[in-house]
Amino acid sequence: MDVENQIRFTRFILVGFPGNWGVRATVFLMFLMACILTVAENVIIFLLVQQNLPLHKPVYFFLANLSFLETWYISVTVPKLLFSFWCVNSSISFTHCMIQLYFFIALMCTECVLLAAVAYDRYVAICHPLHYPTIMSHGLCFLLPLGSCTNGFGISLAKIYFISCLSFCGPNVINHFFCGTSPVLNLSCTDMSTAELVDFVLALVIFLFPLSLTVLSCGCILATILRMPTGKQKAFSTCASHLVVVTIFCSATIFMYVWPRAVHAFTMNQVISIVCATVTPALHPFIYCLRNREVREALKKLAYCQAIRSG
Repeated sequence: MDVENQIRFTRFILVGFPGNWGVRATVFLMFLMACILTVAENVIIFLLVQQNLPLHKPVYFFLANLSFLETWYISVTVPKLLFSFWCVNSSISFTHCMIQLYFFIALMCTECVLLAAVAYDRYVAICHPLHYPTIMSHGLCFLLPLGSCTNGFGISLAKIYFISCLSFCGPNVINHFFCGTSPVLNLSCTDMSTAELVDFVLALVIFLFPLSLTVLSCGCILATILRMPTGKQKAFSTCASHLVVVTIFCSATIFMYVWPRAVHAFTMNQVISIVCATVTPALHPFIYCLRNREVREALKKLAYCQAIRSG
C-alpha cells in the first residue's frame, strides 16, 4: 500500500515502565523521592546564589543558571516517567509529543553549552587569575547563558521541524515512557534519511564544540595546576568535579542524539534516558555546590536565620 493511502496516526501509545505492580510501586517511590530531592536541591542552590552577596560571582551565576535549567529539565520528562509506572499503555497526541521532544532536546543542548561556559570560567580563574575580573565581565556573564539558550532552543527547533515533517502511519506504539528522538524516528513510515542527517549534524555541532572547549579548558587547568607550588588539591578538585559531570552527561546523551538509530533496545534506551532525566540533575548540586565551602557557609547562614525566625 502506498504511504499516501495509509492512515496517519495523530496519537502515540507509550509502553511505559515494564514489570509487575509491586516492582512498579517500589521504583515509583524511589523516583518520586529522587525527583523531589533534585528539585529541592536545585531550587535551594538557585535561591542561595540570588540572595547571598558572597555568592555573586560568575561561577555561581553559571551554576545558578544550571540549577534553574535542571529544574525545568526534570519537569519535562519525570512527570511522564512517574505516570508510566501506573499506566502501562498511555496515549499522547502528536502535538504534545513534539512539544515534549522539543523542550527535552532544547534543555539538553542548552546544558551542554552551559557546561562549556562553566569550564571556561574555571580556566580563566585558575590560568589567568589576575585578568579574571576583566575577562569575566558582567556583559560576558550575561551573554554566555543567553547564547547557551539561543543555541539550544534554535538547534532543537531545526531538529523538531524535520521530525514533524515525517509521516507516521503505523505502528504507533513508542517503546518508551516519553517521546524520545530514536523511538519516534523508528515509527516513521517515510524516508527519514534527511531527518537523521540533520539530527546527526546538529548533535555533532552542539556536542563537539562545547566538549572540545571543556576538554581544552580542563587540559590547560591541569597543566597550570602541575606548575603550582601550593593549592594544587583545591584547583584539581574543581577540575575533577567538572570532568565527572561532563563525562556522565556526554556518555548518557551521545547514544540518543549523536546517532538516534544506534539505540534499538528498549531496556538500554530506557536506562540511558533515566540517567539523563534523574541521575544527572541530582548529582549536579552535590558535585558542584554542596562540596563548596562558600555554599555550605551560605546554607548554614540560611538555616541559622530560619531557626531564629522560628524561635
